[in-house]
Amino acid sequence: MLIVVVGWGSCYVLITWGMRDASVLWFASLRALVTGLLLLAVLLIAGREANATVLPRRAGTWGLICVLALTNVALTFGAMFASTSGLTSGAAAVLSNSAPLLIVLPAWWLYAERPRAVEIAGVALGFGGLVLVAAPTGLGGGAGLAVLAAAGITAGALLARRLTDVDLLALGVWQFLIGGTVLSVVAVVTEGPPTTITWSARFITALFVLSAGATALPYVLWFGELRRASLTSVTAWTLLVPVVGVAFGVAVLGERVTLMEGLGDAIVIAALLLVIQSSRAAHRPRARKA
Repeated sequence: MLIVVVGWGSCYVLITWGMRDASVLWFASLRALVTGLLLLAVLLIAGREANATVLPRRAGTWGLICVLALTNVALTFGAMFASTSGLTSGAAAVLSNSAPLLIVLPAWWLYAERPRAVEIAGVALGFGGLVLVAAPTGLGGGAGLAVLAAAGITAGALLARRLTDVDLLALGVWQFLIGGTVLSVVAVVTEGPPTTITWSARFITALFVLSAGATALPYVLWFGELRRASLTSVTAWTLLVPVVGVAFGVAVLGERVTLMEGLGDAIVIAALLLVIQSSRAAHRPRARKA
């Protein structure tokens, strides 16, 4: 999971670099499409090219994959990329990775993963921290888009539980290709044709690293964990993503963290630590009495 954390934490620096040469939605759609093609290549090279594996047969499965593509890719990537224009990379990383705070109650309702009182307290505390992070930029614009991206990640995690019978790589291929296609259509309508993209060495490098190291590889690890562990415990790992995102923003982009943002970051991280610790305690086997 540390690979997931580092990969996702580096996203905002790579997005900031890439958007110097491409518009928001075109860059987001290219990230999704390149990721889908990379996963397709791995799927075929691995010898898992049977039709039953690459192409799910049930219509209901395709419906869920399309919903996953719209939420976890199109909505999440579009909102995530657009949010960077109104926030520093560190603040965007904090807000868009607030899925652990959003998933507790839906996981209880849909999958009977009942939260403990301390987890509910952690959720309340975490949202207080998010308000502090969002306050300097207002609750709209970049902050609202970043939270929308977190909602998309949350929906994707919840849907992943209903697609455990689909090959993991095939699920990624169709999820990213369909989501990337939707983003491309929206980009054409709102931004025009991709003629303004500057295919510089910087952009190509940022796109490839973002697609391979910060999307494709973390996807396989992330969805693999979602299939075997509780949603609350898995998503709580993203508490480290904002820390990495802030560190990258400061070290690479020279961003400064305000006192208010720093305090909000600290509260969010403390809240997420509280949630993950409670989850681990709930699933720790009890010692038998002699």
